Amino acid sequence: MDTTVKTHDITNSVAGAGTTAEGLQPFLHEACVTLYAPSFAISHADGQIGGGADGFYHGDRRALARLTVEAEGIALAPVVGALQGADRAAFRAVLRGLGEVTPDPAVTLHRRRSVAPGRLEETLEVTNAGVRHVRFRLHVTAATDLALMEGVKSGHRLTAAPATAADGGLRWSTDAFDVALVSTPEPDALDAPAGRFTYDIELAPGTSWSAELRCAAAHEDGDQFPAPPADSVPWRTPVLRSADRRFDHWLSQSAADLDRLRLTDHAGPGGPAGPDDGVTGPDGVTGSGARPAVGPAAPEGRADQFLAAGAPWFLTLFGRDSLWAARMLLPLGTDLAAGTLRTLARRQGTAVDPATEEQPGKILHEVRRATQTFDESFSLPPVYYGTVDATPLWITLLHDAWRWGLAPEQVEQLLPHAESALAWMRDHGDAGGDGFLKYIDRTGRGLANQGWKDSGDSIRYRDGRLAASPIALCEVQAYAYEAARGGAALLRAFGRPGADAWEEWAERLAERFRRHFWVEDERGPYPAVALDRDGRPVDSVTSGFGHLLGTGLLDHEESALLAARLSGSDLDSGHGLRTLSSDAAGFNPYGYHIGSIWPHDTAIAVHGLARAGFPDAAAPLAAGLLTASAGFDARLPELFAGHGAAAGARPSPYPASCRPQAWAAASSVMVLSSVLGLDADVPGGRLTVAPAFAEEYRPLTVTGLEVGGRPLGIAVDADGTARVDAPEGLVVERASVRK
Repeated sequence: MDTTVKTHDITNSVAGAGTTAEGLQPFLHEACVTLYAPSFAISHADGQIGGGADGFYHGDRRALARLTVEAEGIALAPVVGALQGADRAAFRAVLRGLGEVTPDPAVTLHRRRSVAPGRLEETLEVTNAGVRHVRFRLHVTAATDLALMEGVKSGHRLTAAPATAADGGLRWSTDAFDVALVSTPEPDALDAPAGRFTYDIELAPGTSWSAELRCAAAHEDGDQFPAPPADSVPWRTPVLRSADRRFDHWLSQSAADLDRLRLTDHAGPGGPAGPDDGVTGPDGVTGSGARPAVGPAAPEGRADQFLAAGAPWFLTLFGRDSLWAARMLLPLGTDLAAGTLRTLARRQGTAVDPATEEQPGKILHEVRRATQTFDESFSLPPVYYGTVDATPLWITLLHDAWRWGLAPEQVEQLLPHAESALAWMRDHGDAGGDGFLKYIDRTGRGLANQGWKDSGDSIRYRDGRLAASPIALCEVQAYAYEAARGGAALLRAFGRPGADAWEEWAERLAERFRRHFWVEDERGPYPAVALDRDGRPVDSVTSGFGHLLGTGLLDHEESALLAARLSGSDLDSGHGLRTLSSDAAGFNPYGYHIGSIWPHDTAIAVHGLARAGFPDAAAPLAAGLLTASAGFDARLPELFAGHGAAAGARPSPYPASCRPQAWAAASSVMVLSSVLGLDADVPGGRLTVAPAFAEEYRPLTVTGLEVGGRPLGIAVDADGTARVDAPEGLVVERASVRK
């Protein structure tokens, strides 16, 4: 193919479509996203694809950048467009004036879309409900730039790839990536240079015409992380019936989205060959189809599954996101947790590599097909380890999955990886020797901040100054404490040495945290968000308080102080927790991590407050998320603006947010678990049910939970009586509930 063919600007080439200013990340807040990982489609609310981040994507590449429908000389008036689950959507429009003899519309277009791995299908159906015979010409126009995801996200002007006519349709190809678009029936005319299908349509009264468009996209070397079989969901599907139907709807939509965010790991022992993902093979060579020399295998030859972080920007394996999402879903079963743990364990660091920030025992940050180059000063390698929190979160997920009933043989298989992760906390995470886990970007091209608030301006003092690295985050110390305690419990239960030493390590960490992190303002004591490179507290008030609660790092009095702080109007917006206090210098309700609201962040706080014994503080935060969920049609985004309920009943979107996003969707399950006061200890033969703040939602009944690999059902009557249908062999401990 001659790539010197004159091309045109794909970003602004679509008539009537939104545009993106040069170099600015595209907005998504009005987009309709249909998803079936590793593929998804982004369109306008009327179904038209074109402009900004719009397109059909597969495996981090844009297969179509434009797919528009126009009736020649006739205005299309959108009427309605809506998701139908996670992977389907439908749109209706009126062909204004065509066949009309009264003010009533006569001819309508119904556009139905579905997405599957590597496939986009659209059915166009035109119906004449009028009394006149009509004749018109319909055009479908397609184009693509075959852009990599980082190119789309950067907002740079991109040029269209030339199309060729093939098999009655259109074809595009570049860099071992192929796209084909065909129509049934074939169009009456095909203009390949213009990317246009033309249909001449005649409709008698009461008749319809339809066509099906099918787009297929594929990488020649296969998918890096393929989609799993549709019927292999590694968790039970929860069904909630409560007095607050918003809760029911949020849980249902979240379950649908999570289903379509599933991906599989091909790199396990015995798995099929796949593209280069940076995994080193038995011969020491890294390349296409390489498999790890050692690594835990999935049971019975099944492919391990994990959740991609979110669409569109992060539809791949992310250590932190995938771990948190799997942890939130533990009340639905342990298979996802096991698959996530094994997938990450196969890629656990084994050497010191400054270019990727790999270190022995470290859990990675993200995996891509190739290096992502955003600009001259920011690029990430295909396998990037720039995260300080994924490693302790991996240990804690293994511990919690064990308590929820992960089979002992699967736990034991992963214990060597847990020991390596623990050693990383001691030998590499504490690089400065002061006993705190910290990070610094030594590459000069990676993430400056490497906790979950990983934007460059996220860690700042109350007066707005940015903190200098190495940085020790408050929540990461809590993760490390919980991981050390959980790791010790695992080592002791399975007869491995080191449990006492890790418990002592955790207690020393808690003592140091008490001495160095706590600061005070006019409202009293609180932990700083971080310590800077000189060990000075970075004294801003943040949502990070919620991540400390329930981990064991704090005593009851300290937890009570933070529960009161989280209830303050500067953090609790009425729609969830602001990431930064609205009283702080530099607060921005649209700031990615300096004033916005992240559903998972609030859900973690809800869970921590409930675990720490403060249900009265947890309840309004949970209620705020439910209010926000209704404002987003039950599909909560990655984050939204932090203006709060006082500024309006509906939350304001963060325009570039992922939606759906794994830990935002999984938050619905964590909130439900907190409402029910669920805690499992399958090795100890106990299950706790303590619905301490369920008043607003009862009577409620939930099915589709799981503990110890068996079904669990719970009902809470209007008077607060909890009824539990638990597996035999578990003693159900019920805490008293408020009437």
